[in-house]
Amino acid sequence: MINEVEIGGQLVPQQSFEAIANISSNKTLLVQKLTSKPTKLEPVKGLKTIDEVFDHFKPGIDVEYEEENGATRKEELMFRSLLDFKKDGIINQSEFLKKLQADADACNAIIKKLKSNKILNVALQKADSRSSFIQALQAIINEIENANV
Repeated sequence: MINEVEIGGQLVPQQSFEAIANISSNKTLLVQKLTSKPTKLEPVKGLKTIDEVFDHFKPGIDVEYEEENGATRKEELMFRSLLDFKKDGIINQSEFLKKLQADADACNAIIKKLKSNKILNVALQKADSRSSFIQALQAIINEIENANV
């Protein structure tokens, strides 16, 4: 391995082999307590990898979601790796968020199909056909609401 150091440069040996990069200057770092369990404020020695840190501290947090009807729903999110902090890691732990993601995906699929439907786009450009389409949609909505009762 060749270390290239220019004049005035300083060679800093790598201290860790973990895949953690420095946070770039255009990012924001959020710091939050990630466990509801009390922990002693004392240094822990001997933890050499990120996995060991997660295994030791077992970070998790209780979250409350508000459902459509206004009721609250509580779930616990556990963090066992850095991937659990990503959007998919959080969604995969929560039944509530899985349902919201499925609903969003379904809406986005419908929007995509509607935007690519040339016949529908032509029909929506004319006022009379647009109002007929809206009336048809309203009739379908009423039928669905009455079927669920």
